[in-house]
Parts: sequence; structure tokens; C-alpha cells
Amino acid sequence: MSKNKVSGDEGEKEVVKLVPCPNCKKSLMLLPQSYPLFDVQCTGCSFRAQVKTNNSKPKNTIFGAGWEIIDKVTKSGYLVPPLIANFKWKEGGREKQLIIFYPFVPKQNLKMRQLSPTARRANYKMFNYEKLDELPSFIVYQK
Repeated sequence: MSKNKVSGDEGEKEVVKLVPCPNCKKSLMLLPQSYPLFDVQCTGCSFRAQVKTNNSKPKNTIFGAGWEIIDKVTKSGYLVPPLIANFKWKEGGREKQLIIFYPFVPKQNLKMRQLSPTARRANYKMFNYEKLDELPSFIVYQK
């Protein structure tokens, strides 16, 4: 299993443990592995979100996932899923963490990118979330 996959799985578990549903404040739960578009959902209401974990200070561009599914979904008229970004880093020997909820991510904030021909998933199309600093957001956890 890749280091990024392990980090992402751990980050999703942290979000479920640390963050209540932004809508109703009940507990979040993990969705099954490889569930399309969403990683967590609320145990009490219909809230669902994508979770992205970054082992870095908060930044304005982060890696997304596969381009094909998000492109088809948005072309069908559906919204980009809400995003929960889990940033973790060390500063002055102390562990820091900031979890930010982005309730609305316009399609214009997604940028397609293609992996190189020599990558493990050669030529696979993915996307980045961009200009996150320009989007409405809420800090839902800080350490």
C-alpha cells in the first residue's frame, strides 16, 4: 500500500474521530473503500463529503482524485462534493493540525492534470483543487 494511501486512510479516520457533522453535529462515519466521490457521511442526516489529508501547512492547492468521475458528475449537473481538508505538520517540534471544511467547491476550482507515462498509473487523469483561499470555508478542528 502506498504511503499516500496510508496517510489518506489515517486522515479520514482522524476526521471521523475529531469532527462532528457540519450540518447537524452528529457523528461522521467512513464510507466503504473506493466509494465514488465521498469518503465520509453523517450518521444522522444526509451530509457527505470528500476528505483530503496533507502532511503540510495549509495551502491553496491540493491533490484531488480521478478526473473521469468528477468530470462526468459535474457534466451531469451535480455539484462537486463538499471538501474536508486535513492539514498536519510539525512546527517548532510540535505537531499542528488544521481541519478546514469547504462546503462549496465550484468546478472552476478543479484543474485536470495527467500523470506521466512512467508513473505507476501511467497517463492517468487526475485533478487538483485550486485557489482554496478564495472559497468559503470553516475551521472545524485546530490543534
